[in-house]
Amino acid sequence: MKWEDNVRKVVPYVAGEQPNMSDMVKLNTNENPYPPAPGVAMLAKQMDVEKLRLYPNTTAEPLVDALSEYYGVKKSQVFVGVGSDDVLSLAFLTFFNSDKPVLFPDVTYSFYDVWASLYKIPYRAVPLKDDWSIDANDYKAENGGVVFPNPNAPTGLFEPLEKVEEIIKANPDVVVIVDEAYVDFGGESALPLIDKYENLLVVRTFSKSRSMAGLRVGFCMGSEKLIKYLNDAKESINSYTMNLPSQVLGVEAVKDDRYFKDTLEKIINTRERFKKDLTRLGFTFPDSKSNFVFASHKTVDADQIYKKLREKNIFVRHWNKDRIRNYLRITIGTDEEMDRVVTALEEILSVR
Repeated sequence: MKWEDNVRKVVPYVAGEQPNMSDMVKLNTNENPYPPAPGVAMLAKQMDVEKLRLYPNTTAEPLVDALSEYYGVKKSQVFVGVGSDDVLSLAFLTFFNSDKPVLFPDVTYSFYDVWASLYKIPYRAVPLKDDWSIDANDYKAENGGVVFPNPNAPTGLFEPLEKVEEIIKANPDVVVIVDEAYVDFGGESALPLIDKYENLLVVRTFSKSRSMAGLRVGFCMGSEKLIKYLNDAKESINSYTMNLPSQVLGVEAVKDDRYFKDTLEKIINTRERFKKDLTRLGFTFPDSKSNFVFASHKTVDADQIYKKLREKNIFVRHWNKDRIRNYLRITIGTDEEMDRVVTALEEILSVR
């Protein structure tokens, strides 16, 4: 068919499986095991459904205001979108418009190469070092932009702020995107650098640390110039991207800082305890600063463990890809869920 010659063909991103069964432990999509802040639930029950007949605020101004105050930046330095995927996708479309390749790690968030392919952006996947860390020197070559998560996914490894700044400083003529979806779980944010480097965009999400994956709330912060360009691009595609419930409930989530930090502490404590159990069971893994662990067993194949866990209704993430096919990404759940995982692994590995 000739019409197909003009179709944008792309190999799509494959999201984590969304099983729905009783008595399962779902640890394959890095969701938060705890509910959103209590005020979110209360406000959701009190929402005036009559208002849903009206279009929402085009700039999500109440949420922008709340984020501006919480993070200590100007309102004109905040942009919100429908999950950080929406923000990142628009950033790719807006800022990566060069014949030179965009650079990102070879083992990283697997949506990056999908967006690059969809938007016909040249790119180069830069190999991580053997210890899964980034070599800053690899990002000093001529390029059309740079993007990487910190902490990285799926490795969970956090790069120190000094290395992040080294990469930004080496690329003054392109936009550098630091994807901080997991930074709340133990990393140090590059946010303090946005006033120093007007080409730096820091991207965040409510899906992980704020327990709101179902509402799709993402945002980014950067120089006023970057945010203006993003808003211009968004208004050229769809003015009403974020729905009213997401805006209203997102504000409520930002307000309850105590609950936010208490939840983070619980997840971090569980993660550190789980790391000790994995080590005892013969696993190795990068030192995760995220809400998951990227683990490989020294003698048993990851695919075998993955399938055995599924038989026990425990879902983790496994990719049959070069470099990482012998690794499992295991989201951190509640203490009870992780105890069940440990018991299952002991049975699978016949270790006590």
